[in-house]
Amino acid sequence: MTEARLDVIAIGNAIVDVIAAADDRLLAEEGLAKGSMRLIDAAEATRLYGRMGAARETSGGSAANTAAGVAALGGRAGFIGQVAPDQLGDVFAHDIRALGVEFTTPPGTGDVPTARCLILVTPDAQRTMNTFLGASQHLPASALDAAQIEAAAILYLEGYLWDPEEPRWAMIKAIDIARAAGRRVAFTLSDSFCIARHRDGFNQLIDDGKIDILFANEEEIKSLSGEDEFEAAVAAVQDRVPVLVATRSEKGAVAVENGRRAEVAAEPVRVVDTTGAGDLFAAGFLLGHARGRPLEERLRMGAIAAAEVISHYGARPEADVKALVADKLG
Repeated sequence: MTEARLDVIAIGNAIVDVIAAADDRLLAEEGLAKGSMRLIDAAEATRLYGRMGAARETSGGSAANTAAGVAALGGRAGFIGQVAPDQLGDVFAHDIRALGVEFTTPPGTGDVPTARCLILVTPDAQRTMNTFLGASQHLPASALDAAQIEAAAILYLEGYLWDPEEPRWAMIKAIDIARAAGRRVAFTLSDSFCIARHRDGFNQLIDDGKIDILFANEEEIKSLSGEDEFEAAVAAVQDRVPVLVATRSEKGAVAVENGRRAEVAAEPVRVVDTTGAGDLFAAGFLLGHARGRPLEERLRMGAIAAAEVISHYGARPEADVKALVADKLG
C-alpha cells in the first residue's frame, strides 16, 4: 500500500449554512423541535429565510465541516460533494478551497440550486437545522475521483447523504474503492432520523465489515442498537466495528478500539452555538487516527476541536486549533 497523500477524504452534502439567533417563541410558532434537523423544499427554505433575523452565511455541511477541521488542525483533507453552477455554489467552492481543503468535484449540470441549511440558534446554544439539500443530493458515482479516494488514509462518510438514492450509490462505490486500496472507512450516523429511515442499511454496512470507524452521539447509538441505556447501547455495538466513537455532549466521549475502552471529559468552555460540535470532534479524532496517535490522544484532539467550535457562532474553527492541540497535548 502506497503512502497516503491525504489524511482524510470526506464525502457529504455541499451546503451553504445560514446561521441566525432565534428565540424559543419562533421555534414554537414554526412547530420545530429544538435541536433537531429536518429536510425542507425550496419553497419552505424561502419562506423560513424570510422569518430569520440577521444571518451569517458560510460554506458548510457535516462532512465538509469535518474536512475543514482536519485542515485547520494541520492535516491534509479533501472533500467530495456536489454544488450547482450558481452563486452559492461558487461561494462554497471558494470557501472550502481557501481553508486548504482539496475540492475538485465538478458542479452538477441540472437546474437544481446549491443546497443551504437554515440554522436557528436559541439562547441555550442549541441549533435547529432546516435543510434544503438541493444539488447535493444528486451527487453521481461518476463524479468520484477514484485516485483521490485511493490517496487518502481514511474515507469519511456522513449519514445525512445516505437518504437520497443517487449519492448513496456513490458512497457505496467510494467504500469499495477505498477498501480495495487498503484504506480505512469511517462513517457517522449523523442524526437519529437518518437511523430511523435507514437502520437496516446502516447495520448491513457494519455487519458486512465495510466500516472501520463508527461515529455516533448518545441518542444515535441507542437508536441504532435499540437499547434504552447508553452503556447497553455501546456494549451492543462495540464488538461489531474495529473502532466505535460515541460522543455525549457535556459528558465527554467514549471510544472502544478492538475491545479496549477510553474516555475523555468535555473541555471546559462557554457554549455559544453547538453547530458543528460533532463534525469537529470527528476531525480531531480522524486526524489523530490517520497519524497513529494513541486512542486517548485521538479523543482529546476531538474534544479540543469541538470545544473551540462551540465557543462561537458557526461550524468552522476561528481560533488556531492546531496550536490549541499542541499546547494541550504537547
